[in-house]
Amino acid sequence: MKSKTSIRVLLADDHEIVREGLRNILEAENDIKVIGEAATGRQAVELAKKHHPAMVVMDIAMPQLNGIEATRQILDVAPETKVLILSAHSDDAYIEKATTLGASGFLIKQTSAHVLADAIREIDKGNTYFSPSVAKRLHQRHPIEIDRKGLPKTSGIHLTQREAEVLQLIAEGEANKQIAAELGISIKTVEKHRSHLMQKLGIHDTAGLTRYAIAEGIIESNVQLTIL
Repeated sequence: MKSKTSIRVLLADDHEIVREGLRNILEAENDIKVIGEAATGRQAVELAKKHHPAMVVMDIAMPQLNGIEATRQILDVAPETKVLILSAHSDDAYIEKATTLGASGFLIKQTSAHVLADAIREIDKGNTYFSPSVAKRLHQRHPIEIDRKGLPKTSGIHLTQREAEVLQLIAEGEANKQIAAELGISIKTVEKHRSHLMQKLGIHDTAGLTRYAIAEGIIESNVQLTIL
């Protein structure tokens, strides 16, 4: 039986078997309640906006909207919600972006079940929680450059939220018509964003945009490798 003060958690991972495992782990805890599941980054944002969970356990490699961008949008629409990154990817770039955008913790997926529950409790108290290897990197890394909005400067180039969304969908291989339907905008607007991206990044083809998205950690390196 759950406590009246259970920590309300939203799970965001594109693998159903992973979400099922996480739900089983967390539902076994008396003070944690899973209130929803998201299979895409965009769905995670929508559910966070609708339900305002205490915490989102977020994977990084998510379709439609990656976990880093989803974290930024969630903290914008539901600032009281905290985000705990749980990912197989622990590259410095991911750690820096996630923590700079406001993620309260970062665990690697090799973490044991009780550590995940402990991390959720600590973050709910207002603390941060990181896997030991991640904490070590955070301690040793050089400070990253931050822009006036508190966001990390990426290669000296700033993308708007919509540009970042369009870039990910392009890199995932979606055509302009699919992107327009996904984002609820016109094909002409998608074409305009694509053009702005190419001008801003100095890139002239889709393969180049995909390479950039991979280099910046916007999509996984195993996505769309056939066009590279």
